[in-house]
Parts: sequence; structure tokens; C-alpha cells
Amino acid sequence: MMSLVRLLGFKTLGCGCVTGHYREVATNREVTYVEEKGLTCGETAHRRNHTLAGARVGFGAFVARAS
Repeated sequence: MMSLVRLLGFKTLGCGCVTGHYREVATNREVTYVEEKGLTCGETAHRRNHTLAGARVGFGAFVARAS
């Protein structure tokens, strides 16, 4: 099942992975997806197009914000 999401911003993690932070429109829940896997990333939880737990990501500052 797919849901409509709104982009909140991107972040590059220390391992080189790029994540996107989104808000689901219907439920107002925030989710984080791995957009691109870093070339040297050894973290098995970082899989492209899969979600990450918000507590592990730490979205304090975004590289870009969408309105």
C-alpha cells in the first residue's frame, strides 16, 4: 500500500548515506527513508528505499527544507 508524503528535507549521514525525511499526509506521521547508500557504508540497516527509525537518524538540521 502506498501513501502520499510531503518532503521535509534531506540529510547526509556520517557514513555517506543520504536520507530523506517525509511526513505522511493522511496520518501526519514522519518517516525517514534511505535515498542513497554511501559507498563506504557498512551499516546493514541502511538499505536504499527503506525506512530508518527516527531516533537513530537525529534530524536536528536539514540540508534542504521543502515548503
